[in-house]
Amino acid sequence: MAKAPQTAISPTRQENYPEWYQQVVRAADLAENSPVRGCMVIKPWGFALWENIQQSLDAMFKATGHENAYFPLFIPKSFLEKEAKHVEGFAKECAVVTHHRLEAGPDGSLVPAGELEEPLIVRPTSETIIGAMYAKWVQSYRDLPILINQWANVVRWELRTRMFLRTTEFLWQEGHTAHATEDEAVEETIRMLGVYADFAENYMAMPVIRGRKTAGERFPGAVDTLCIEAMMQDRKALQAGTSHFLGQNFAKASEIMFLDQNGQRQHAWTTSWGVSTRLVGGLIMTHSDDDGLMLPPRLAPRHIVILPVLGKSENPREIFDWCQRLAQDLRSQRYGDQPIRVEVDQRDMRGGEKMWSWVKKGVPIRLEIGPRDIAEDSVFMARRDKAHKDKSSMPRAEFIEKAPALLAGIQDAMLSRARQYRRENTRSFDDRQSFYDYFTPKDKEKPEIHGGFALAHFCGDAELEDQIARDLGVTVRCIPMPGQEGLEAEPGTCPFTGKPSKQRVVWAKAY
Repeated sequence: MAKAPQTAISPTRQENYPEWYQQVVRAADLAENSPVRGCMVIKPWGFALWENIQQSLDAMFKATGHENAYFPLFIPKSFLEKEAKHVEGFAKECAVVTHHRLEAGPDGSLVPAGELEEPLIVRPTSETIIGAMYAKWVQSYRDLPILINQWANVVRWELRTRMFLRTTEFLWQEGHTAHATEDEAVEETIRMLGVYADFAENYMAMPVIRGRKTAGERFPGAVDTLCIEAMMQDRKALQAGTSHFLGQNFAKASEIMFLDQNGQRQHAWTTSWGVSTRLVGGLIMTHSDDDGLMLPPRLAPRHIVILPVLGKSENPREIFDWCQRLAQDLRSQRYGDQPIRVEVDQRDMRGGEKMWSWVKKGVPIRLEIGPRDIAEDSVFMARRDKAHKDKSSMPRAEFIEKAPALLAGIQDAMLSRARQYRRENTRSFDDRQSFYDYFTPKDKEKPEIHGGFALAHFCGDAELEDQIARDLGVTVRCIPMPGQEGLEAEPGTCPFTGKPSKQRVVWAKAY
């Protein structure tokens, strides 16, 4: 029996996917659990990745006319109570501040004192507090539209947490806009979903399906919720971003009103949309392998790492200097409208250990430079998207010239690989039994990776949707929007009820 190849991450994806994920996060030094239950510490490599996500998205928001602002972390309880469906959706996750100071107790311990007249909710999302401000700012149709984004942290009390995917506190952006007409607000909702899809595919190399949520999966208080859904390597879906058309619900609750061009008082139409550090989790689970993290070049904190190989060299300074000059020349090249990001690793540690640390961190290109490479004026290159032993030599000048194209090739290859994986694990179903079989693991005690995306007709019955969720842990991830290959709307029959259906929807197990 052939011996299984040794991997840098243990267990492997097939052996234990949830634990593999945690080990990839640790091995890449992205984050670790904090002393505060359910919260994480994002370490420099993980935060540099989030900063690149943030900067790229921020530029896209500003290109579509949005501005950044900041609103309070604390929200009066009465604000949430104004929108009944909204408070119902978030009530169980709210952290509540009831006191404003600490005093020494009789035994020397600290006890809360100074009870607040009204409890404050630690921001779970900001529709209500932002709505209160928009009500002050909007008086006339001339004050509209308002197009504002906020980069912030939010708190949603979670019992079962996993770094980046589900934590009690997380980082995100939330866009909030107000418009004079329904059509403008709907157009904004669709536009921002397009921005998220563009970012997911062209920056994260993560293919997504654009769709709308069923009523049961809709954002609390929204009229319509649009989403992007991605397939992870355990074939589960990850909701990677949402864009909500809020109608006039929140405008009525917050009294956002304006005089229109006919002098009539009207309620504004509002939207909200957001993505979070959950994108880091999605990136990990879309691309990483059993040797660790694999980063798409457009978001990698470093594009290239140079590893000086000293061996028994009598002149290590010569090797270091050569590597630094190479780094400087590479930084003069541009990829993705930015200088190529290069690091020379001069740490005093064994070469193999150093090399593996960068494999696990997911840097797209590694260069090993020793005396022989310097003598030949060449570089010894490895790509993270290929086997770690797959290395090749290239003349120094040629590598510098081709570096941007190499990075672009890695980015494209990662997207193509992810698309292929989704294609191989997406199936259409026209009968109930085969659908149920698809989502039933062979080993119920220790489920193997199974299922995927199922395209099946659905009559829209909410009770049926709940029943399938109870039976299989499967939900309607989205009703696909027009214009996506292989997801065109076609009328048919719901395989669960025999009732007519307008189109197939995407079913999957999900995070």
